[in-house]
Amino acid sequence: MSVVAANPVAKQNPAIGRSLVIGGVELTTNLLLAPIANYCDLAFRLTCRDQGGVGLACTDLLSPQGLLRGSAASLDLARTSDEDKPVGMQLYGANPGIMAEGARWAADHGATIVDINMGCPVDKVCKKDGGSKLMCDVPNAVRVAEAVRAALPDSVPLTAKMRLGWNEEDCANGVAGHLALGLVGVGVAAITVHGRTTEMKFRGDCRRDDIARVVCAVKDRHPTVPVIGNGDVRTAHDCVGMMRATGCDGVMIGRGALSTPWLFRDAWALQTTGEIPPEPSEREKLDIVRAFFDRMLTFRDEHYAMNHIRRRISWFAKRINGGHCKELREAIRTAEGPGAVYGALDGWAAERAS
Repeated sequence: MSVVAANPVAKQNPAIGRSLVIGGVELTTNLLLAPIANYCDLAFRLTCRDQGGVGLACTDLLSPQGLLRGSAASLDLARTSDEDKPVGMQLYGANPGIMAEGARWAADHGATIVDINMGCPVDKVCKKDGGSKLMCDVPNAVRVAEAVRAALPDSVPLTAKMRLGWNEEDCANGVAGHLALGLVGVGVAAITVHGRTTEMKFRGDCRRDDIARVVCAVKDRHPTVPVIGNGDVRTAHDCVGMMRATGCDGVMIGRGALSTPWLFRDAWALQTTGEIPPEPSEREKLDIVRAFFDRMLTFRDEHYAMNHIRRRISWFAKRINGGHCKELREAIRTAEGPGAVYGALDGWAAERAS
């Protein structure tokens, strides 16, 4: 059976082109930057916001214990600014009391929205019963959400991000839909669903038909609660396709934004005008890389900035000169300091201008 046949709202989704409202928080679009572990720092969130179309950006996964201890690593991950609003802070863990304390910390330190991670498939998170391991114990997952909601002020909505379940059996049994209903029942204001099981990790295709089942389960009982689709959104057309196929109210974009920070701008324009703006020029793409590097130096330090730009240039390079920029990529990977990074960007721009 096709997705369209299984999901009656797949053809015409009135949420396309409509901004999201989560709890009492009104977003400017229905597009969210995912909390990508090791990637979604303040520098990258602001870089995406610069391009337009971002309704909400989320921090990296945050350990509530780390926040409460004042761990430098946790505080760096939670760093935000006046320009980084609205911002979601995502917590992971399985202890209701500790998660509640972490949520209070987040609300006191700039979180517009607090999100509970119920979707991370990484072993080091799941071994602590956090992330998608929470989906293996639905009653405890609901208890965690209930405790966190009670700890937050009314002005800070609580959301949750999940997968389709731990394995195929969970998916077939509709665990994600049952969990979503339990969470909404204790005050969760929006649900994000990644269209894979934990065992799939990031292999295989995002299963939109299974996201659609969660959308229908929630909408049947709670028609005003947004459900957000996530997975394999690499283009503006993927975004609209996700909304048409699942009936979801918005789309969370993760890895697709790592090489294309302007993807949110494109996806919102396609939803609202039917057209995609021209791609940034080669010079503009280099300026995006430069701005990201500048921010890492400003917000963190040279060691952090150099480590990350050497790694992240592989993503940015996918969209520079059609992906044919080995010399630039290697020059930045082997750069010994910021001056060499700027020199590589300037040199590449000069060669293309001549």
